[in-house]
Amino acid sequence: MEKEKSLLDIKVLNEQTKQWEKSFTKRKDMFGADASEPARKAVEIFKNNGVKNILELGGGQGRDTLFFARSGFEVTVLDYCESGVLAISEKAEKNGLVDLVHPMCHDVRQRFPFADETFDDCYSHMLYCMALSTSELEFLSAQVRRMLKPGGLNVYTVRHKGDAHFRQGIHRGEDMYETGGYIVHFFDEEKVKHLATGYEIIAIDKFEEGGLPRKLFRVTLRKKVKVELNDEHI
Repeated sequence: MEKEKSLLDIKVLNEQTKQWEKSFTKRKDMFGADASEPARKAVEIFKNNGVKNILELGGGQGRDTLFFARSGFEVTVLDYCESGVLAISEKAEKNGLVDLVHPMCHDVRQRFPFADETFDDCYSHMLYCMALSTSELEFLSAQVRRMLKPGGLNVYTVRHKGDAHFRQGIHRGEDMYETGGYIVHFFDEEKVKHLATGYEIIAIDKFEEGGLPRKLFRVTLRKKVKVELNDEHI
């Protein structure tokens, strides 16, 4: 583990912000305009859970955000790229959804500016498998848990180690590899379980997406109502 940590190049990881800003600026709908399949599945889960307000992390250019709003949810959506946040704001205004969509620029490696137990549920599509170290993911997971109401769900997707790009390209430390300028942190079930402190694991489902295809986990966690923790990440 110490050897893996020593391979982390924080400067390289931080430069991913510029990579995504450049991509979002050049391509208006980088991932398409339609909602992702995980978002469609999440809506089913959220409706069954009696959800009203959602926290979406890594909203990109808003394809899932708008789908959530059209489905009747109030969405606070965060992304660390200003161009992405601007795109979401413009699309929400164009579609008459400004009352339901609340975009904000925020780096998930920093403490979130929300009070404890603010949100019913949290959703993120491939945010957890960005250029985030394990310690940063631990912090993120704890922050999400802090902001969720008791019994709230954290639904996220990540590329797993069965993906064709795992161990391809440039190794950036831990289980992170860079291909085509993008760094991906690949998961296994052990890592999912490691990050589930304070949660009940409802499901770890495998699915595929895109032309490669990318191979992913859809992780569904429920915040435990009572947790005795000495969690320094909170």
